Amino acid sequence: MRFNRTTGAGTALINVMIAAAERAGRGLVRSFGEIETLQVAKKGPDDFVSEADRRAEETLFRELSKARPNYGFLMEERGAVPGEDTSNTWIVDPLDGTLNFLHGLPHFCVSVGLERDGKICAGVIYEPISDQMFWAERGQGAFLNGQRLRVSNRRNIAESVFATGIPIKGRKGHALFLKELENVMAAAAGVRRFGAAALDLAYLAAGRYEGFWERGLNSWDIAAGVIIVREAGGFVSDFKGRDNALKTGEIVAANSDLHMPLRELLSTAQ
Repeated sequence: MRFNRTTGAGTALINVMIAAAERAGRGLVRSFGEIETLQVAKKGPDDFVSEADRRAEETLFRELSKARPNYGFLMEERGAVPGEDTSNTWIVDPLDGTLNFLHGLPHFCVSVGLERDGKICAGVIYEPISDQMFWAERGQGAFLNGQRLRVSNRRNIAESVFATGIPIKGRKGHALFLKELENVMAAAAGVRRFGAAALDLAYLAAGRYEGFWERGLNSWDIAAGVIIVREAGGFVSDFKGRDNALKTGEIVAANSDLHMPLRELLSTAQ
């Protein structure tokens, strides 16, 4: 039974974001059943874009523009689309986890964040295959299908599970990543890599992981996830502890007890 998110889910803003993400997600599910027939282009080493990405982005652009016609956009495929209202910008990843999607792995999502006056004020991450809708608005808490989210309360790093992303082919940083991974693996209960940064952050907010780190990300990969984690009680920073992850493309996120220990493990790898 599907959860009705369009009524009573939150504020008018959140309901607009949820409706757009859900519509784009339904299209992705249809395309997921027709993977073999999709046209796929290669943007760079291990960087692919499919018809499904483009269709989902068009759906999000249409639905969000209809609801908030003056807002600007920053989108993975279209890039920056200025709006008359320069205070508000949608930051959109229509399909986070494209490589998973193209290989038939059912772990991908739609991610929509809203930046207002330079700060992320709302975020929605929709995992359409499992019908999990994560959302948060600044000062209002974080939710999954109507249930309040809290990050894990584990304090012992030896009992904790962390998620990460591996640098793709053609990017720098492989040697550094292996040192970071070695450090975390030596201290933690486990490390997971699922290939969708937005979902890594959503799962962290839901208490499924204790922490997450990755370099080389784009703002649309993490904009929604950052506020969802924070509203669930987590800490988010770049590798130097600054509130600058969207600009640097580096992110360390965890609960309040493990954020600093995770950063320290990563820093000793450099």
